[in-house]
Amino acid sequence: MDLYRELEWRGMLSDATEGLRDAFAAGPVTGYIGFDPTADSLHVGSLLTVMGLARLQRFGHRPIAIVGGGTGMIGDPSGKSQERTLLSREQIEANVLGIRRQLERVLDFDRPGNPARIVNNADWLAAVDLLGFLRDTGKYFTVNYMLQKESVNRRLESDEGISYTEFSYLLLQARDFLELYDRHGCTLQMGGSDQWGNITAGIELIRKLRGVRVHGLVWPLMTTSAGTKFGKTEAGTVWLDASRTSPFKFYQFWLNTDDRDVVGHLKLFTFLARERIDELAGATAERPEAREAQRTLAREVTALVHGQDHVQRAERAAQVLFSENLGDASVEDVLTVFADAPSTELALPAEGIPIADLLTTVGLTSSKSEATRLVKSNGISVNNVRATDERRRLTRADAIRGELFILRKGRKDHHIVRLRA
Repeated sequence: MDLYRELEWRGMLSDATEGLRDAFAAGPVTGYIGFDPTADSLHVGSLLTVMGLARLQRFGHRPIAIVGGGTGMIGDPSGKSQERTLLSREQIEANVLGIRRQLERVLDFDRPGNPARIVNNADWLAAVDLLGFLRDTGKYFTVNYMLQKESVNRRLESDEGISYTEFSYLLLQARDFLELYDRHGCTLQMGGSDQWGNITAGIELIRKLRGVRVHGLVWPLMTTSAGTKFGKTEAGTVWLDASRTSPFKFYQFWLNTDDRDVVGHLKLFTFLARERIDELAGATAERPEAREAQRTLAREVTALVHGQDHVQRAERAAQVLFSENLGDASVEDVLTVFADAPSTELALPAEGIPIADLLTTVGLTSSKSEATRLVKSNGISVNNVRATDERRRLTRADAIRGELFILRKGRKDHHIVRLRA
């Protein structure tokens, strides 16, 4: 299968310029995608974009990732209802470094023949003077042409409008394409469908200045079958950075994929072959309760982003969620599962502490009388075991590995108690 057909099959081809398929067949193509450094981490929505570059590379073409230290000073208006808060140069530089580390996990920068490359468009945009930019780039675009672009048009219709700063973004991205063509022979820009206007502007600039035909390719913007924005959960954005979203929660995000979405996600976010994905599609249709496709998706994507060791840790920790008693679990696994729960560190008397006193001390209940009432009504669990005796004393022997208590009130309110040595 050639790359063009591969992208079609995987659902990664919403629109493309005429002749791109022939260009792929004619020999290695150098293509690029830009990443906006608005944070020091990419999120799972950005992962689709990274996979676009990775597939380009795996089919023998040459990928370039632009981490937009220059355009990041402006902000892309595409898909935004209001202007972004501008970041400082220092913030952008820190964000660029964070994104670079994540790209290096998916792209091969040492691959013989077609190694991936990362560039920062601040290398040329920061050196451009205003008069030179207006003369060498701005004169090739009419205002009428720019007003027709969806990203600009939508903002003009909003109450806030669009500033000249963001209005110029299209020209800056077009300049990127020209610079990459001149410096690296780049003839393809890819991205989400909201980038089509920016991409075609670059194509036009190269045609006018160099007399060369270059290409663009975009994929659909993602939503779930439930109609929600992909990558958003009740807890917020799912990040690729382990310090923002733990590998366990990252794994769980993919494991919880809706049956209606899982086959599409396998196509978009893994390198599994068509035959294997067809098998998993059949398994989902015949035995949806087994969730074989979801487990495979979670394993593949977590291994890609965080490494195989984190897959094993996440699966081991997941067993904690369904354990009837946490007494045999490791402290590490328990803390992985309950990383977001509030915690209290305390010294436990040798004789132990009454359960009602402990619940009140850590603030899980407002009073001893409430604690007693909840225990009597089966509303309290200790280490996943229902507490039934309101007079019970908890000792270190009752703690997980002698170090932790996991208290639960109702179904969702958890509290970690760490025992001092």
